[in-house]
Amino acid sequence: MKLIHLSDLHLGLRMHGFSLLEDQRFILRQILSIIDEEAPDGVILAGDLYDKAVPPAEAVRVFDDFLVSLVRRRLQVFIIAGNHDSPERIAFGGRVMDASGIHLSPVYDGKSVSVPMKDEWGTVRIHLLPFLRPAAVRAAFPEEAEGISSYTDALRTAIGHIDLDPGERHVLAAHQFVTGAERSESEDVNVGGADNVDAEVFAAFDYTALGHIHRPQQAGSPRMRYCGTPLKYSFSERNHQKSVTVAELREKGSLTLRTVPLLPLHDVREVRGTYEALTLRSAWEGTPREDYLHIILTDEEDVPDAMPRLRSIYPNLMKLTYDNTRTRSLGVLEAAGEPDQRTEMELFAAFYEKQNGQPLTEEQTRFAQALLEKVREEDA
Repeated sequence: MKLIHLSDLHLGLRMHGFSLLEDQRFILRQILSIIDEEAPDGVILAGDLYDKAVPPAEAVRVFDDFLVSLVRRRLQVFIIAGNHDSPERIAFGGRVMDASGIHLSPVYDGKSVSVPMKDEWGTVRIHLLPFLRPAAVRAAFPEEAEGISSYTDALRTAIGHIDLDPGERHVLAAHQFVTGAERSESEDVNVGGADNVDAEVFAAFDYTALGHIHRPQQAGSPRMRYCGTPLKYSFSERNHQKSVTVAELREKGSLTLRTVPLLPLHDVREVRGTYEALTLRSAWEGTPREDYLHIILTDEEDVPDAMPRLRSIYPNLMKLTYDNTRTRSLGVLEAAGEPDQRTEMELFAAFYEKQNGQPLTEEQTRFAQALLEKVREEDA
């Protein structure tokens, strides 16, 4: 059984104000070419199909085109909602699309979708578990609610209610943060690790196809993997090699994982130097000037109108900062008019420390995080 594992497309995402839809169309066409070469039995999309719960119309069209292309290839496709998705919108039409081989995670009510597939070694069951918060699992299992306080408790309870025949092979598609995974700037981060899930809760599965973390990596076990995003969505990812994960299961206990690299339309890079050096023709001629750039100027004095002047040479300059005596004395790179990229929890923690002269305690962090989770659930 060969499966292509994808996640975190984040269709419709804007990076520092730049739309990436053209780049996303390009990479999805490349993924389709890889699928044609690999000839898999199925494709897993492990959440965060869109960047926002209510995605722009053009992002929906891009995903629709991708799904149609997969159906034309007569593939089984397994899709779950991530934390950026609306579970209701992802689930819409699921019963109709099921007949076309498109299997969608429903809004979680305590039951998970399990789709059987056959190969020469027997049955492989693909289980679909959308992004879960403890409140959703408590609502589904009120008789067990008292013992569900953490994300680990929630996932352990949800998985405990999945019927797993030990003689069959089981693949889980999930969208959670497994403790120890290496994060990137483009992900939602809960201060204090409130969203951590212990890897041991997934131990019963022959392969766990994870989404949520943007860097490709193993997660706690050789049988658990984040495939990562197909594109670089922050400058912290500039050195990542984005890829498609190919999982092959043979007899029970046999799993082979490998990756196929992806090449973007525009790379994400950092460039450092003085304004004068970076504007010399010899510095930029013959280079990929249309890549998405973070330029770090080392001039001791600010350069007036540096951003628009540099964009006349580097049209996709996204971010401009200074690294000089002044900024090093402050211990930070000084951004030229960049918006604050911190999460709600990080902003609250910074505000609290500024107002009170001390950071949040662990107990206060957990309490504040729980309040934020409650607000998100009420707004969902």
